[in-house]
Amino acid sequence: MKAFLGSMTGRVFLALLLGIVVSAALTQWLAVGERQHALERYRDFHALERAEQLILSADAVPALARPNYLKAASRGAIRLDPVGSAADVGPALPQTEFSSALALRVGSDFQLTPLGERPAACDAKRPPPSLFGRSQWRGACEMITVRMRDGEQLRLSVLPPRPPPNGNSNELMSMLPFLLSIAVLAYVVTRMTMHPLKQLAQAAKDLGNDINHPPLALTGASEIRQASAAFNAMQARIRQHIFQRTQMLAAITHDLQTPLTRLRLRLEKVADGDLQQRLVDDLSAMQQMVKEGLDLARSMDTTETMQALDLDALLDSVCADAADAGQQVALKGRAAMALMGRPMAIRRCLVNLIDNAVKYGQYANVAVERMAGAARISIRDGGPGIAQDQMAQVFEPFYRIETSRSRESGGTGLGLTIARNIAEQHGASVALSNHPDGGLEVTLVVPEFYAAR
Repeated sequence: MKAFLGSMTGRVFLALLLGIVVSAALTQWLAVGERQHALERYRDFHALERAEQLILSADAVPALARPNYLKAASRGAIRLDPVGSAADVGPALPQTEFSSALALRVGSDFQLTPLGERPAACDAKRPPPSLFGRSQWRGACEMITVRMRDGEQLRLSVLPPRPPPNGNSNELMSMLPFLLSIAVLAYVVTRMTMHPLKQLAQAAKDLGNDINHPPLALTGASEIRQASAAFNAMQARIRQHIFQRTQMLAAITHDLQTPLTRLRLRLEKVADGDLQQRLVDDLSAMQQMVKEGLDLARSMDTTETMQALDLDALLDSVCADAADAGQQVALKGRAAMALMGRPMAIRRCLVNLIDNAVKYGQYANVAVERMAGAARISIRDGGPGIAQDQMAQVFEPFYRIETSRSRESGGTGLGLTIARNIAEQHGASVALSNHPDGGLEVTLVVPEFYAAR
């Protein structure tokens, strides 16, 4: 759930959902407020008619039968009750809007006096008729003394209507399908909006792993098709650029092999043995640089087919070949996982890291362990390590440290560059650190995306 809310899909979904819910709630609040106001006006009009009927009917009934009539007729929110004595009549108040309208209806033969006493039901707490409605009744709610034409005083009580039972519960149940439909609509809109972006993000990720990945299909809205076409054009330009650079480096290094070979043959005719040996050493260094330049060009090549590789078997093979070549290499641990990669490129990456450790640190202790969905390969040597401020610079092409890692050791400064290029093409990472017990430790991490579960 946390990952979903942290994604663009989750954020757009929440924004749409909250926006629609807030808009719907505001609309419902305005509608319920207007409906309640209209209901109050309708109830006031109905109360006027009901009060007029009660007063006129009670006046038409003989005085002896009037109590029975009032007992039978005074039910509900509009009541007309007899007053026991003048002392039961409270203090009078000025005419209200309701009493003035009622006086116009019944005529001047009846005297209507609003009382200061307010019915308890007017101030009683009542559940709101709606989740968005008001709990307080703002319609007519008062008590009025009515003096009949025969002099008898009656008390007219105008009370608020009774709220419907379980009104809010019923409204909640009726709103549930509405909220569900809003959530579904927001999710569908979010998916329609974010799906093309996810495809572009996945295509960019695939492009980093394989420059020859098939281009995006030009489908969807016009903006999405335009973005996909631009992405495909960018991929084609990058592929062409890499191809041209690889071809250029390969051609240069290949063409240099011929004059270097002729130079080696001609050096055999040099009579001075010491001079001849120095020239041969320089020529060997040049040939090694040309070879590693060609390896650097090949490290940019991504035409090799990706396939599932057994990491443990690959490490066993690389370490066994190094041991057969006389290198002091030890392997410890197992990853028990597979990864997707280019076999020759991954092998070249591991060989470069191990050769680098043996060349500058006499030996290489290789340790592999399984982490959370990833494999971590550590290669530690017995050298003096390198300064912290040079950790990043050693990955630059042709960069050499002029102490223990110098030209006399046979290095050209391309081994780590090639290894990092191959690792990044496979979504892996290479990091350097000085081990607390001495020596330089190179850590290669293959992430979970490339692990076969």
